[in-house]
Amino acid sequence: MGQTHVHKYLQPLLELIQEGKIDPSFIITHKLPLEQAPHGYEIFKHKKDNCIKVVLKP
Repeated sequence: MGQTHVHKYLQPLLELIQEGKIDPSFIITHKLPLEQAPHGYEIFKHKKDNCIKVVLKP
């Protein structure tokens, strides 16, 4: 098991998103306020409610 190479891909992906060349919104299944972060981690960890990706909002 291993981690992804986040630092290698982060900047190029952000640039593609900013340029409108890719739209990552299809993977976001849950948008929660920051106060509900523990709940977001819980549903992601246990794949509840068809959770794929949680985005925390301020």
